[in-house]
Amino acid sequence: MAGSATPASPRLMKQHPLFPAFLAILLWSTIASLGAFTQRLPPFLVTAVALALGGLLSIHRFREWRVPGRVLLVGVAGIFGYHCLLFTAYRTAPPLEANLLNYLWPLLLVLLSPLFRLGRLHWLHIVASIAGFGGAVLIVTQGHLQLPPTLPSGYFFALAAAFTWACYSLLLRRMPGFPSSAVGGFCLISAALAGICHALFEPSIVPNAKEWLALVIIGLGPLGLSFFLWDKAMKQADPRQVGTLSYLTPLLSTMLLSLSGLGKMTAISWLAGGLILGGATIGAVASRRP
Repeated sequence: MAGSATPASPRLMKQHPLFPAFLAILLWSTIASLGAFTQRLPPFLVTAVALALGGLLSIHRFREWRVPGRVLLVGVAGIFGYHCLLFTAYRTAPPLEANLLNYLWPLLLVLLSPLFRLGRLHWLHIVASIAGFGGAVLIVTQGHLQLPPTLPSGYFFALAAAFTWACYSLLLRRMPGFPSSAVGGFCLISAALAGICHALFEPSIVPNAKEWLALVIIGLGPLGLSFFLWDKAMKQADPRQVGTLSYLTPLLSTMLLSLSGLGKMTAISWLAGGLILGGATIGAVASRRP
């Protein structure tokens, strides 16, 4: 990838613009499995360390980190703002429901595309998004979801997180052109802000050897390389297709948990997988239409 620390072939990415999006989704699907090794650590500490490592992936191109102020603002607001809102949601709402609301961002990615002048919305895109979100609902809740009589304030933060990530993703194409390596600067500034939040709001904990290893892997992959890949994908691929494809994240995450012995695939999980794959297929067909 030109201007970033991505080892994937630039020619392959140009010919298959959804390929970097799929790689980013695959990396994000490992967070739950890797998170099992960092459960003792405060979330802002994990984010600060991981984003700092991720930002260093493009340190060899630090001269390309100089971007217009609004680009820098959007980048930091997207990466840090999303994680800050999501962690606040997890602290102020039931984690399952907060996680489910967070998975509205692929749907918003599709529905908001016309507002960012990134393609018209066909009714098939809506069907694909609903199918994908339905699959996410099933796989996250396993068919068991009980909403409280009064909605916690954390629901607002979860919705805000989903909206933030969707808008950040769509704005990547609308901003003045900048190299993907500049994402490293976004990550390092976001890491510093996460570090401040850790110092202010979380207890101080020193990671052990296994936790440090998990942090390094998370920083190099799910909270590092993935953001460079996502930047490339959103600049080249159809955001409506990327949105429907993104619902593979909870499915792949559940499958990896099952393979690692940390979870299991149930009949509901397979049904959810069918909905997600069906939605992705319909989204691909819809995006080929004028």
